Amino acid sequence: MLEKLLKKLIKTGSGRWRKLMAVTGLGIAMLLILAAVQLQADYNELLHGRSNQDSIANFLVVNKAVTSANIGNTQLSQQEIEDLRSRPFIKSVGLITASRFRVAISGSLLPFSTDLFFESVPDEFLDISGPEWRWDENAQFIPVVVPNSFLDLYNFGYAASAGSPQLTQEVVTQIPLQITIFAPSGQTQYPAKVVGFSDRISSILVPQPFMEWANEKFGSAQAANPSRVVIRTEDPGNPQLTQYLESKGLKTDTEKTRFSKYRQVVNFVVGISWGTGLAMLLFALLIFTLFIELTIMASREEIKLLITLGSSPTQLKKFLMKEFFPQNIFITLVMLIVVAVFQYILFVYLKTQHMFVSPLLSVYTILVALLVLLVLWVVNLRTIHKVASAASL
Repeated sequence: MLEKLLKKLIKTGSGRWRKLMAVTGLGIAMLLILAAVQLQADYNELLHGRSNQDSIANFLVVNKAVTSANIGNTQLSQQEIEDLRSRPFIKSVGLITASRFRVAISGSLLPFSTDLFFESVPDEFLDISGPEWRWDENAQFIPVVVPNSFLDLYNFGYAASAGSPQLTQEVVTQIPLQITIFAPSGQTQYPAKVVGFSDRISSILVPQPFMEWANEKFGSAQAANPSRVVIRTEDPGNPQLTQYLESKGLKTDTEKTRFSKYRQVVNFVVGISWGTGLAMLLFALLIFTLFIELTIMASREEIKLLITLGSSPTQLKKFLMKEFFPQNIFITLVMLIVVAVFQYILFVYLKTQHMFVSPLLSVYTILVALLVLLVLWVVNLRTIHKVASAASL
């Protein structure tokens, strides 16, 4: 009978508009905070999740920007290379070794002969492997890796204009090649073969052991510092990386680092969402607190009469807590369901774009929801204790 009477008093004391305002404010605040946490979790998964790892984008070829002030002097010093290695956002640095001799390539099935250049990098920075890539002085041919972009240039540029046949990767790897190396002592020819295609490094690559041997045997100039290096980074879109490269006058493939601009925008949006969510939460707590205070104070005389007739203040506080706090739980559950629905929609959409996030809510989103509920429980408890004590006097 006491609970029925108290419920009737509370219902009479609480205005519909006050309650609607309190519930709406708290719901919007919860939605903004939970959405911000889930967005950050999705963003981190897109950057670092195994399903989204891009072995091409995580390797960047870096060189100095050529300007009128450094023409002919674009080598990277040992100090600059060590500075690259010391950066926490760069996991490793590989030197790109250039040939110090002139090279020409020809073949019986190729419609042209042309001069070219060779470069080499440590094997750990390559996206090809296999027994054919190994070389020593007893090898039957020189293995060569060419970028896919070169084959596209031939098929859609040279072949189209010269009336030559287009070539597939399989055909190119079967064509016997002849490499001519021009040295001060004369010309030397070696058989060669394309053993792979790279999307990671846009250069004609040969094995590191061959480059060291050939530079020593045929090189016409002294060894110089490398002009280019390849770096491995876990996050090519890291704004710190792009800012560092710009500050040092270094350049890389902007297509691979363009995500850093999007990341800054996303970080700004997430920050705004966090700030707005916290501000809305504080505002909602204020409204909810006022709603509880006004509801109880509107029934102050009736509550005082019930206490006079024998009801204890502890009973009153327990009832009020049971009356108000479940609304917070209901609002939190509803907002979690709303965020979960949008998360699943985002999962389906990103999957069509070959990007992957979890279809389920992040554990951090659930933990933040529980943390906010804990804050609401403390605020409700303190408010009810304060107002109920005042109403009983």
